[in-house]
Amino acid sequence: MKTRLFMAAATLALAAGMSHAEGELLFPVGQGDFNWESFEALKANDLSGEQVTVFGPWLGADQELVENVLAYFAAATGADVRYTGSDSFEQQILVDTEAGSAPNIAVFPQPGLLGDLAKRGLVAPLGDETANWVKDTYAAGSSWVDLASFAGPDGGTDLYGLFYKVDLKSLVWFVPENFEDFGYDVPGSMEELKALGDQMVADGNTPWCIGLGSGGATGWPATDWVEDLMLRTQSGAVYDQWVSNEIPFDDPRVVGAIEEFGYFARNDDYVAGGAGAVAATDFRDSPKGLFASPAQCMMHRQASFIPAFFPEGTEIGLDADFFYFPAYEEKELGNPVLGAGTVWSITDDTPGARALVEFLKSPIAHEVWMAQQGFLTPHKGVNTELYATDTLRKMGDILLSADTFRFDASDLMPGGVGAGTFWTGMVDYAGGKPAADVATDIQTSWDALK
Repeated sequence: MKTRLFMAAATLALAAGMSHAEGELLFPVGQGDFNWESFEALKANDLSGEQVTVFGPWLGADQELVENVLAYFAAATGADVRYTGSDSFEQQILVDTEAGSAPNIAVFPQPGLLGDLAKRGLVAPLGDETANWVKDTYAAGSSWVDLASFAGPDGGTDLYGLFYKVDLKSLVWFVPENFEDFGYDVPGSMEELKALGDQMVADGNTPWCIGLGSGGATGWPATDWVEDLMLRTQSGAVYDQWVSNEIPFDDPRVVGAIEEFGYFARNDDYVAGGAGAVAATDFRDSPKGLFASPAQCMMHRQASFIPAFFPEGTEIGLDADFFYFPAYEEKELGNPVLGAGTVWSITDDTPGARALVEFLKSPIAHEVWMAQQGFLTPHKGVNTELYATDTLRKMGDILLSADTFRFDASDLMPGGVGAGTFWTGMVDYAGGKPAADVATDIQTSWDALK
């Protein structure tokens, strides 16, 4: 789902402190191919007796994963680290910061709210040193700095957060056996991907399964397509102008990206069930055509979460696999990646909060979560062999090869657009409405919100 939908909730009590001894850590210090030097370096920060509070969106099993990571910070520094998770994070962080009771560190699922708080002086800037570190250490480092840099209360722009834990969207899923049966190779460029689609049609196969259905959120999968195609037809700078409405939604460059989606989705020969089935097919059901016998489609573009809707027992890497949704070779825009991620920021500035940010910059902070599950990082200094699965390692390699990373555009737009008219407009487009008319309608709705 593109946009987090939260229920109002009361303030949650802080979780119990984590006073982990080194022997109680998930991965014992000194064992395995972790960057233990970066753990030992953390011991220079003696935070004995200092409490460091962290507030984020993770509950249940995910909370356990992040606490396993924070335990290393506690063990190295002596800090009393306390994590709180909430399914109403965005509402609660507003209440807490405005009341002067903010945690030391807040973990934002989207950067938009962080920007709002930074402008009001409720978040501490991280400084040029950290910004330069991100540029040098993260793949597509300038992208990550740009995504977390905002105007402060004085109007000057600073870095206000560090991205840690990333999600990847620019993926195409397929069944290797189907490719092998017909002699298809994984394409390395958009030109090759389109040529492959033509070959599949010539062979009597259907290239794509696409479904936009998602209840009240129907249409969001198409916005992911358009965002990926914007990054493959325009520079990251133009993408940013689109997200901020510096250029209108009906700019020819945006209309062109919508029409690129139409190349795949509005061609009866290219999509399972024909173009008329795209809007009516639930996104959770759409990948099932990959596994039908005979296959109803050969490819499915969707984010890293989609295997949750594959047939039970599907083994990634054997029964299903993925490749990078490629860029146009002729455009010379490098390897852009679309995704999302959490950004960690200081909302109550203390030595412990600053030390925790430094911890997040260390390889060990990334490697401990990498070795568990559900974690990707653009940190170039980690041991990628520590990823828990080959699938995560392969996704991590795509991130490390990225020249440009951009956050999901609709999650950064005003809710009435990004989770409203953009969704419904893409359903209209899939149903045959001209791209220019759809884009004009979306821009009109945006103007009405100003």
